[in-house]
Amino acid sequence: MPTVSIMSYSFRGLLNSGQMDVFGYLETCRYRYGLEAADIWNRFLVSTDPAYLATVRNALEHRGMSLADLCVDQAHVWDDDPEVRARNEANAWAHLRAGSQLGARFVRIDAGSRRETWSDAEFDHIVTRFRHYAQYAYDHGFRMGAENHWGPEKSWANLKRLYEAIDHPGFGISLHLGSWSGTDDERHAADAAVAPWVCHTHFDQKTCEGPLASKVGMLRGSGYDGAWSVEHHSGEDEYVRVADQLDRLRAALA
Repeated sequence: MPTVSIMSYSFRGLLNSGQMDVFGYLETCRYRYGLEAADIWNRFLVSTDPAYLATVRNALEHRGMSLADLCVDQAHVWDDDPEVRARNEANAWAHLRAGSQLGARFVRIDAGSRRETWSDAEFDHIVTRFRHYAQYAYDHGFRMGAENHWGPEKSWANLKRLYEAIDHPGFGISLHLGSWSGTDDERHAADAAVAPWVCHTHFDQKTCEGPLASKVGMLRGSGYDGAWSVEHHSGEDEYVRVADQLDRLRAALA
């Protein structure tokens, strides 16, 4: 059976209003939606302290759940401010250790930069840092990598160049389907081209309401064996809207 999950960002409205925390998220996934895997956005974690993470790991295990992905913000590798870069690197290491403690299958960390592409110096810095992160992941039994959802990573040419330069078995791609720069045809082509490198997926509402069957078939044809994860963005009526996306994805997988 395919592993299905919901990225906890899908419930950020409930998080921001104080109506959900990571434990409520796990309870929701397991008993409202019948899932056996989680996809945790790091804003749902109040700390990376090992004692706190032990309670989260226990909550996963108590519900018979695994962690498909730990999705990390505020850890992007490149930032123009050296102080932010240093702070982000510390945050990246803290969350890589958290991923290991929580048994994550994949940890997503962004490459960074708000421009359309990286300078040579930025690119070299990003590649060096990602290789260190990928080695840690590889040594601890999981993989880490980038996602095509902001900055230069939204360009297939840039992400391809990055993946090939890093060239490490601990590095992979989290695919946010259709979230590329370019035309519809170019975005579809990028989804297909990146498929062999994909370790995790995010299916947003547009994809779930659009060419979902073809995307599932494309990934299966590439040999994809990671989790199929729903990601919702409205911040409103999340229980119902997430359920709709989940039902559509499950139907396509069936």
